[in-house]
Amino acid sequence: MSNPLVVDVYYDYLCPYVYAGSLWVRDVKTALGDEIEFVWHSFPLEQVNSPEGPEWKLWEQPDDFVSRGLYAFRGAEAAKLQGADAFINYHYAVLEARHVEDKNIGRKTVILEAARAAGLDMEAFETALADRSLLANIGKDYETAIAEHAVFGTPTFVFPGGQAAYMKMRPKAPDEDAVAVWNDFVKMVVDRPYIAEVKRPSAD
Repeated sequence: MSNPLVVDVYYDYLCPYVYAGSLWVRDVKTALGDEIEFVWHSFPLEQVNSPEGPEWKLWEQPDDFVSRGLYAFRGAEAAKLQGADAFINYHYAVLEARHVEDKNIGRKTVILEAARAAGLDMEAFETALADRSLLANIGKDYETAIAEHAVFGTPTFVFPGGQAAYMKMRPKAPDEDAVAVWNDFVKMVVDRPYIAEVKRPSAD
């Protein structure tokens, strides 16, 4: 079996385009199986949009800091300790909580509910959620995104050759079109690096 295509995806749970994009790549993964692997990395837009300046770091704030999404990222790091499947289940549970149920994912209680819905080991999850050393992983993801890939928004896909693209999709591609859209996306981003930007005129 040949090695899978490994694609890094930078995300923020608050972003509606991440929600649609995540549903899309789930369909792609279901169709392609071991041919492809998506690796998810934190990219908090709260850091991007902070009025505090670049020296301020979201992941260094105290536990009582009121954030719209930091607990969701902390939960993602905690979920990863239980394995790839646990993280994916958590990932989609948080997206469901935010974009379908309209819950405040900045609240610890909501994150615990999502972890429970994802079937995680709750004792291990809560212990990891309280471990502030895991916050450094959020910062590492963010700083790598900025320094190496010039990421500015979510979701941003980074391919093995370093080609990267930010994509706004909403709603997700239809199930029957998911792989065809993915193949077109890969061809444009990877095979046609001279295409710098495509933007559909819109009132949104």
